[in-house]
Amino acid sequence: MTATDPWVDLLAGDRSLLDRTSTAERVADVLRQRIIEGALPPGTRLSEENAGRALSVSRNTLREAFRLLVHERLLVHEFHRGVFVRVLSAEDVVDLYRIRRMLETSAVRHADSAGPARLAALDQAVSAGELASKEQRWLDVGTANMRFHQAIAGLAGSPRVDEIMGQLLAELRLAFHVMSRPREFHEPYLELNRTITELIGQGRLTEAEARLAEYFDAAQEQLVDAYRQIAR
Repeated sequence: MTATDPWVDLLAGDRSLLDRTSTAERVADVLRQRIIEGALPPGTRLSEENAGRALSVSRNTLREAFRLLVHERLLVHEFHRGVFVRVLSAEDVVDLYRIRRMLETSAVRHADSAGPARLAALDQAVSAGELASKEQRWLDVGTANMRFHQAIAGLAGSPRVDEIMGQLLAELRLAFHVMSRPREFHEPYLELNRTITELIGQGRLTEAEARLAEYFDAAQEQLVDAYRQIAR
C-alpha cells in the first residue's frame, strides 16, 4: 500500500471537512461517503498510516472510526492483516433488500405527508443520474441512484430512517461492485426512477409502491445471480 493509491488522494482532499476537534464519527462519515461513491471497493486495504496521513488525524481517532464502520458491516478487521473494505455475499444482498422493502415502500406509502423539499430531493437525484448517464459517468450514475433511494426513504420524514438508510446504502454500494458492466446494470433503472418520482409527485402512491417493489425484485435477482456466477 502506497501513498499513490487513488483512495489516499481522495481522503487527502477530504481533510478540509475535518478540523482539529474532529471526532471519530466525522472521520467515519468521510469514509462512509467514499464507500457510497464507489471510491473504496470491496477488498481495499485501509492502511492506518496512509489514511491517517491523508486525513491528518491520529491513529486512535482513525481506529475508533474503523471500529464504527466495522459495526456497520462496511469494514472488517483481519487479525495480523489489517482493516479491509468488506466483501459482501449473496446472503447479505438478500437481507439488504429485505430491509429496504420494509423502509422504502413504507416511506412511499406515507409520502403524502412529505414536504416540498423532500419531494424535490427525488427529482434532483434522478436528474443527476440522467446527466451522468448522458456523460457516460456510470460510477456517478450508481451514486445518483443511491441518492434517489436515500430520498425515497426521506419521504418518511424520520431522522432515524435517514440514518439507517445511509448505512444500508453504503453497504449496498459494496454489492454493486460485483456487476462487471455497470452501464448495463444502472442504465435501465434511470427511467424507472423517473417514473416512480412522477407517480409520487402525482399522488399515485399505490402505483409508485408497486413499481418500487418490482424494482427491488429485479435488482436483487441481478445481484444474486452475479454472485452465483462468481461462485461457480
